[in-house]
Amino acid sequence: MLDLGFTGFFLFLLLAGFRRPFLWMLLYLYVDIVQPQVISWGVLSHVPVSLIAFAAAFLGWLIFDRKEDSRFTFRQGLLLLLLLYCGYTTLTAAYPLDAPEKWSWVWKALLFAIFMPLTLRTRLRIEAVALVMVLAASALIIDGGIKTLGGGGGYGALRIFVDNNTGLFEGSIISAVAIAIIPIVLWLARHGTVFPTDWRVWTFAAALIFACALIPVGTQARTGLVCLAILCALYLRTARHRFLIAGAMALSLLIVVPFLPQSFMARMGTIQNHQADQSASTRVAMWKWTWEYAKQHPFGGGFYAYEGAKVKYDTYVAQTVGSTTIVTSNPVEEQGRAYHSSYFEMLGEQGYPGLALWLMLQISGLAQMEMIRRRWKDRKRPEDEWAAPLANALQLAQVVYLIGSLFVGIAFQPFILMLIGLQCGLWSYLKRIDQREKGSGLADRPRRSRIMAPVAPA
Repeated sequence: MLDLGFTGFFLFLLLAGFRRPFLWMLLYLYVDIVQPQVISWGVLSHVPVSLIAFAAAFLGWLIFDRKEDSRFTFRQGLLLLLLLYCGYTTLTAAYPLDAPEKWSWVWKALLFAIFMPLTLRTRLRIEAVALVMVLAASALIIDGGIKTLGGGGGYGALRIFVDNNTGLFEGSIISAVAIAIIPIVLWLARHGTVFPTDWRVWTFAAALIFACALIPVGTQARTGLVCLAILCALYLRTARHRFLIAGAMALSLLIVVPFLPQSFMARMGTIQNHQADQSASTRVAMWKWTWEYAKQHPFGGGFYAYEGAKVKYDTYVAQTVGSTTIVTSNPVEEQGRAYHSSYFEMLGEQGYPGLALWLMLQISGLAQMEMIRRRWKDRKRPEDEWAAPLANALQLAQVVYLIGSLFVGIAFQPFILMLIGLQCGLWSYLKRIDQREKGSGLADRPRRSRIMAPVAPA
């Protein structure tokens, strides 16, 4: 039944796109996030559904969509430069036989992030993209949350739909993404028009946020716990009743902790003492290796350059017997371990130029969302009130991603590149609205909406 459901939904959106071509854009988002071709064991597993959806989205825009409101933004230019530079480092990669494998999906993710903002000409389209991204990710998150409640979690053991450890099926990655979408879930519940806010919308939003918070528990990924803590702190920074909310958070923590698995608590304890955990110690050793590697290869070694890494380090275990503590040193030597950080991933694979482009892309996104938030936060027209909260939600999601990126290599994660594309689309759309209002003299004076305008007496 699951296979039939995936196949039927794919065909439905594909056919519906002939009437509304923008649905093909949403179809690609769904396919690239949920990956039904990976979960399915029937027709979809033998068909290039991702290629079909992308071709349909691009051709639908090229043939049927209006182009006069499409703008190519500065950040899309950064994405294009990064795409070209990654192509260059792939051609000159230290491991030319392996590098094309990662390039085969990186270029698609970058190209789609460049293309997507060109189609986001209206508020409805921007909201639809945010909604589909959240709902598609929620399919994986809800499945993982249910299995966590049923006791099916564990480090590397939480099976979301399939036994797969790549992309959003990997524990640390889905943990970071699950926490990152919480601000967008709240925005959709408050300002959504596709599903207008009511008790049903808020019930689903609350349940989904609870499932998002469960993912770090089920995966036992320290990345998710750090991201959740940072997000809570960021919300307290701007909340009206911050002391009340902080108290509620502390009370919730006291209630939840006794029910958390002992294995989860033990793994979270290694955040403070990384030398006692081999996985954490590997990260530090790989970061040191990457730093030295970049000094010798300033333009990077291309994808999978870490395969040449050889690291040595010691783990320390303390055992206390009575009043005596014995610390035992265990030497470890590993080869070809991943970077365990997006920042070092970019430095090792794309060198200083690639890291600089990536950081410019991230920093400019934070700056643009802050500019939108400040410019639009005092606008009280009903048709304007959604913009500043969405910019704030996208900014918070990006901050969570950047924190998660410290501990997991997700520099080119397609979901995050979609998030960047959504930011570019919002920036371009609101800038166009501002320009039109300045031209008509409405930018700096309040204007009532048609809905709120008084009716003249008969």
